[in-house]
Amino acid sequence: MGDTAEDRKSQDGSETMPFIDESPTMSPHLCARGQDGEAVSPTPPEGLLSGKGLEMKKLVLSGFLASEEIYINQLEALLLPVKPFKATATTSKPVLTMEQIETIFFMIQDIFVIHKEFYDAISPNIQQWDEKVTVGHLFQKLASQLGVYKAFVDNYKVAVETAEKCSLANSQFQKISENLKVKGPKESKDCTTTATMEGKTQVCCLFVLFFQDLLKHTPKDHPDFPLLQDALRISQNFLSSINEEIDPRRTAVTTPKGEVRQLVKDGFLVEVSEGTRKLRHVFLFTDLLLCAKMKKTAVGHQQYECKWYIPLADLSFQTLDDSDSLPHIQTLPEHEIEEMKIKISSIKSEIQKEKKAQKSQSRNVDRLRKKMNEQESCLLLHSPTIPFRIHNKHGKSYLFLLSSDYERSEWRESIQKLQKKDLQACVLSSVELQVLTGSCFKLRTVHNIPVTSNKDDEESPGLYGFLHVIVHKATGFKESANLYCTLEVDSFGYFVSKAITRVFRDTTEPQWNEEFEIELEGSQCLRILCYEKCYDKSKLNKDDNEIVDKIMGKGQVQLDPQTVQSKNWHMDVIEMNGIKVEFSMKFTSRDLSLKRTPSKKQSGVFGVKISVVTKRERSKVPYIVRQCIEEVEKRGIDEVGIYRISGVATDIQALKAAFDANTKDILMMLSDMDINAIAGTLKLYFRELPEPLLTDRLYPAFMEGIALSDPAAKENCMMHLLRSLPDPNLITFLTLLEHLKRVAEKEPVNKMSLHNLATVFGPTLLRPSESEISKAHITLASDIWSHDVMAQVQVLLYYLQHPPISFAELKKNTLYFSTDV
Repeated sequence: MGDTAEDRKSQDGSETMPFIDESPTMSPHLCARGQDGEAVSPTPPEGLLSGKGLEMKKLVLSGFLASEEIYINQLEALLLPVKPFKATATTSKPVLTMEQIETIFFMIQDIFVIHKEFYDAISPNIQQWDEKVTVGHLFQKLASQLGVYKAFVDNYKVAVETAEKCSLANSQFQKISENLKVKGPKESKDCTTTATMEGKTQVCCLFVLFFQDLLKHTPKDHPDFPLLQDALRISQNFLSSINEEIDPRRTAVTTPKGEVRQLVKDGFLVEVSEGTRKLRHVFLFTDLLLCAKMKKTAVGHQQYECKWYIPLADLSFQTLDDSDSLPHIQTLPEHEIEEMKIKISSIKSEIQKEKKAQKSQSRNVDRLRKKMNEQESCLLLHSPTIPFRIHNKHGKSYLFLLSSDYERSEWRESIQKLQKKDLQACVLSSVELQVLTGSCFKLRTVHNIPVTSNKDDEESPGLYGFLHVIVHKATGFKESANLYCTLEVDSFGYFVSKAITRVFRDTTEPQWNEEFEIELEGSQCLRILCYEKCYDKSKLNKDDNEIVDKIMGKGQVQLDPQTVQSKNWHMDVIEMNGIKVEFSMKFTSRDLSLKRTPSKKQSGVFGVKISVVTKRERSKVPYIVRQCIEEVEKRGIDEVGIYRISGVATDIQALKAAFDANTKDILMMLSDMDINAIAGTLKLYFRELPEPLLTDRLYPAFMEGIALSDPAAKENCMMHLLRSLPDPNLITFLTLLEHLKRVAEKEPVNKMSLHNLATVFGPTLLRPSESEISKAHITLASDIWSHDVMAQVQVLLYYLQHPPISFAELKKNTLYFSTDV
């Protein structure tokens, strides 16, 4: 048998868009097909984009324009009977009522106008073609109007049902609809009026394919290039949101009663079974949830073994009784989690070196990939901590651990949506269960666990550096509430919360306009979750003893390196359950963010040497450091994620300006300011020092000292290095060290361990200035992360885990070796 559309998918199993056959956007001479029937993008002949002009671009545009003409004619034909229908709607014998007309032909007129205006605007440009012609703004506008299709798709099911009912009830409408048989956007089969409507989602797919082709044949320095990139990004984000919402069409297996059971969602989850973490593949079908384990057969093939299943009619999410408690969960010490990350980063660097060496020793690369897969799989197994309980009304409860509230909400919502239907409890015979479990292998949409070693080499390694995000506002709330947003990015295969907006009280239109700076570690995706703040302490979640805030909406966007890596802000909107959150973002790569730029104004404190500041202030520790530490210890030490959660950038800049100007009301500002902004100001101060607190001169020695294996030698070296620091640097470092230890003592409350704090502050206190970095000749951002940052984290962690270090004792002790470093 030939491959089905379901079988044609990317290696990681994700289906970003439905397969489209014989797309009219591709003329036969522009599009070849591979052996498996997949469209193969043409390779432009050498020199085609150079002196002879953009001929291929013109051909691609001409093909698209031809398909637009066909599409407009189809829409026009669909709209022909609307006027007569409306004319009879008010008579005694209407063909359709006004309500039926509005439902069946919902948004068709709007879609027609959009495409007609676009066609009329672009047509003259192609007819009078030359190299200077720009059309990117037209495509950007077209992509920005895709929201019309969202409304269309949301109404589609109702439109089909209404049209079918009207056909059965009214022979006149049935004849008219049959006469309106036209070819859909695929041009591969006849479609009725309503079936043609289904093609609208495929039109969106065609946009994506077309923009990708057009970009291939547009030089990067052409004015159209950034506009087309933007249009592609908007289209991809829109299509992702549509694909997440449309009903799945994958038939799993037909039950003995003749019912169709479909796969709705699947993915890898960590289950806690008998106190041990197990990686499971969980499948949500239209009537049951199935938990499976992947195992290899004797001949080396993979197949699933069912561990348990629960009919959705018997499934609930009841909270724990007071008598219940979470079972003992196997957890790894945090330093082992950090060590895994270091190993993964190190192996990634080794793989890059092997590839660059071009020795064609693929065995070495395969060996390293296998090693990395083991480490990443272990990290994914042990990193999730958010409990997700599933209960069977007639038996056992099951516990999963997830890395983010996002996943927990997704699974819960998907199950609850299915439970709204009239479900009957089902009991599968052993044969039925075997057949269903066997079908999972073909039906699964997630093929591999989300680790780097399962990705293609061509795939983006992710972004390393800082993502600046401004959360502007949210709209679409039906009732006033206390609202806030959290921002998450992926890191080492799982998601981490990085920022939180302030709570906007009692409103339907919160306007935060808050900017955050989020550090990325190979990240590819940004998530925004919108919550309603709950202040009712009676609603404690017994799983983790925290008040549960209600998720109002959630959404995510891909961090496309080409789009994000520019100096300009990119504005975007995430639609979530009828709620829209507006935000902007821009990215600074790690090689740029590593720069320490001395301040031109030596009268301030930011970007000024610490010795200059302490001498001017006649203090041992800069005033800014003392005040920020004092404020954090006064009211921020119990704050969840203190120093990890980003403060609002505008607040941080206001505090920076106040400290630089030595404003008199600085203490008043501090007492009123959000605590995360104060924590962020302290981090920024250390980051902007013209040289690191632990100095450029000693940096190589710190890197060598932390790598020593012998404990006694390491102790001697690391203490000697502290003695070698200038006094202002050393006293400030020891002050900060004791503060961070006090923060970590509150880890059960603030979730900030010594390891978390070392990860946040290590690079800030040790990262060398720009001149030192350039000497190292490190070019890859991922190399900088893996080689330097992990070692910087380990240096600070060493001192944080060390018994208290006294300045006086340190200076008094005899040196075991030369004081020259």
